[in-house]
Amino acid sequence: MTGTAALAAQTHGFLSTSGVEIAFLLVGLATLGAALVTVTTKQLVHAALWLVVTLGGLAVEYLLLTAEFIAWVQVLIYVGSVVVLLLFGLMLTKAPIGRSPDADSGNRWAALAVAVAAAGALVWVVVDAFRTTWIDLGGAPQGSTEVSGEILFRHWVLPFEALSVLLLAALVGAIVLSRRKNEER
Repeated sequence: MTGTAALAAQTHGFLSTSGVEIAFLLVGLATLGAALVTVTTKQLVHAALWLVVTLGGLAVEYLLLTAEFIAWVQVLIYVGSVVVLLLFGLMLTKAPIGRSPDADSGNRWAALAVAVAAAGALVWVVVDAFRTTWIDLGGAPQGSTEVSGEILFRHWVLPFEALSVLLLAALVGAIVLSRRKNEER
């Protein structure tokens, strides 16, 4: 029995894949595809719905990383609140439902070049910043509620509240814009 366990331990090397890693890759590719459709579609409502798929894919990725709390926060706050707010804003401002010709500018190639350069710079900065960072496996799990809550309430309270004020201002602005159009009629 010990020989079998040792043989099994030897066959799983650094580049061996497990089911979770394969699922992570497949969900990541599906999420990337949904994100690309989100930014390339010419219909605003379809873009919002593809954004739901993208954010849901990110929540699944968090689940695969065993960060259940962050996954549920992703679903509740982003999918449940931000996208609903976006859809309400589209409905209240009477945005065009069908294809919108002004949703596409002629600068797709320039935008693609800037996006690729920004993505390359972001990857380089993240890899450079976390090259020597190691996870302490003896402490609390990194995706746990305890660690996430401690980081959120110790370091990220102000940006979190600023985002909530920004979302509230966007909702109030959409209501004001829709009322102003009704009063002009």
